[in-house]
Amino acid sequence: MARTRSPLRRVLAAGLTVLAAAAATLVATAGPAAAATTPGVDVSRYQGTINWTSVRSAGIQFAFIKATEGTSYKDPNFNANYVNAYNAGVIRGAYHFARPNISAGSTQANYLASNGGAWSADSRTLPAALDLEANPYSGGYCYGLSTTGMRNWVQDFLNTYRSRTGRYAVIYTTTSFWNQCTGSWTGPWANHPLWLARWSSTPGALPAGAPVWSFWQYTATGRVSGISGDVDRNYWNGDRTRLIALANNTA
Repeated sequence: MARTRSPLRRVLAAGLTVLAAAAATLVATAGPAAAATTPGVDVSRYQGTINWTSVRSAGIQFAFIKATEGTSYKDPNFNANYVNAYNAGVIRGAYHFARPNISAGSTQANYLASNGGAWSADSRTLPAALDLEANPYSGGYCYGLSTTGMRNWVQDFLNTYRSRTGRYAVIYTTTSFWNQCTGSWTGPWANHPLWLARWSSTPGALPAGAPVWSFWQYTATGRVSGISGDVDRNYWNGDRTRLIALANNTA
């Protein structure tokens, strides 16, 4: 994910093959997905100033944009990215980097909803995503939480976000983190879209109980016109019409 250059990257680096074509291309149609997908990116301040008109012209149709982390950090580029992506015709959504060991899930969901993660039915705003991945700080891979503790934290976040916005949050995670840290919990997948992180030519095994991936982050070293340097590349599992339906809560 785009929180820093390292947390999920360190965890996933071993054993994952990044496609050379996806890393080198400037067009949105290249990569490992089939034709019935829609290309996107996710970004944070680490991508610097983005020319969203160029990004949209390159074929990118959606973007998840870092909004918040924990209970006190807001990405300094979020406001500009969120507005400029919308104005360029990019369907955008906010994301929150979870810190389950520093405050309650409800506290962090409220922080997200109050700092860019709210929702409106305007055809270009996705429900926000909960970025739940290996702990890049001290405190252990699963943030020092038991599987029950992690489930309770995630449920608290999801319930609060839905109460604030009326939407089911997207969940970004890896299969290995989810299965280990939640104990292969299947509960959220009946309603919450899965945003799978796996840097490979195929999505591979999904988290326990997930019937399908909705979004797939397939490389961390993509290139797109309008963005300087590497950027995470993603696919939506469907066409733009279906993505707009998700945005408008009519799917």
